[in-house]
Amino acid sequence: MTTHPVHSPSAGRRPLSWGTPLTYALALAVAAVSITPILYVVVGGFRTTPQIVADPAGLPDPWVFDNYARVLTQSNFWRQAFNSAVVALGTTLGVVVLGLSAAFVLARYVFRGREALYTFFTLGLLFPAGAAILPLYLMLRDLGLVNSYYAVILPQVAFQLPLTIVILRPFLAAIPRELEDAAAIDGAGRIGFLWRIALPLSRPALVTVGVLAFVASWNAFLLPLLVLGDVNLHTLPLGVQNFSSQFSTDTAGVLAFTSLAMLPALLFFTLAERHIVGGLQGAVKG
Repeated sequence: MTTHPVHSPSAGRRPLSWGTPLTYALALAVAAVSITPILYVVVGGFRTTPQIVADPAGLPDPWVFDNYARVLTQSNFWRQAFNSAVVALGTTLGVVVLGLSAAFVLARYVFRGREALYTFFTLGLLFPAGAAILPLYLMLRDLGLVNSYYAVILPQVAFQLPLTIVILRPFLAAIPRELEDAAAIDGAGRIGFLWRIALPLSRPALVTVGVLAFVASWNAFLLPLLVLGDVNLHTLPLGVQNFSSQFSTDTAGVLAFTSLAMLPALLFFTLAERHIVGGLQGAVKG
C-alpha cells in the first residue's frame, strides 16, 4: 500500500516578512508628505481668502473658480509661461545635445586622460550652483547677455551637464562592440552609429536627462531673478513672486497662481516617470 505525504495548506508558502509591509508604509508616508502640500495649494485656489483665514485646513465651501480665471486673464501669466517654455526647452535641447556628444566620446572612444576628464565632469556634481552666482553674473554682464534668454539657458546647460554625462555614459558604454563593428561594415561611420543605433538604444536615458533638465529649468528661481531685470522676460517662478508681492492679501489668488505655475512641470514629470526610473536604473547598473 502506497502512502502519500499530506501537504498542509501553508506548505510552499514563503514565511511572513515584515519588510514588505514596512516598505509600503514608508513609501505611503513619503508620498503623503510630498503630495499633501501640492493638494493644499491646488484646492486652496478654489477657495476665497476669508474661507482660508477662517479654516486653513478646510475644503472649498462653495467651490470658487474666479481665482484661476483671474490669474489666466488679468495677469502676465501667459507671457511668463511663454518665457519659461523658451528657457526650459532651450536648456533641455542644449543639455541633451551637448551631454550626448560628451558622453558618447567618453564611452566609445579610447584616449589618454579619458577617465580623468570623466572625473572632472563628475566633480561638477559637488559644485553648488549658488556659489557661482556672483562671478557668473559678472561674466554674463561683461558678455552683454544680461536680460536675455541666453543668460539663463547657457548657465543652466553648464550646471546640468555633469549629471547628464553620468547618466548617459553607462548606456552608451553598454552597447556591444559587435553592433558598432557591424555598422562599420555596412558603411556607417561614428556619427551614423550614434544616430542609427546608439540613440534608439539610449532612449530611456535621453528621456531621463531631458525631463530632469526641463523640470529643473522650469522651477529655477535664483538665476532668472539675478539676470532677468526686464519684467517682460520674467519666468513663472518670478511671476509667482511678483504676484505674491502685488496681491499679498489675496491668499487664494496666490495659491491659484502657484498651482498654474507648477502644473506643466508636474504633468511633464508624471507622464515621463517610467522612463525616468528606467533611465536611472540603467545608469546605476552601468
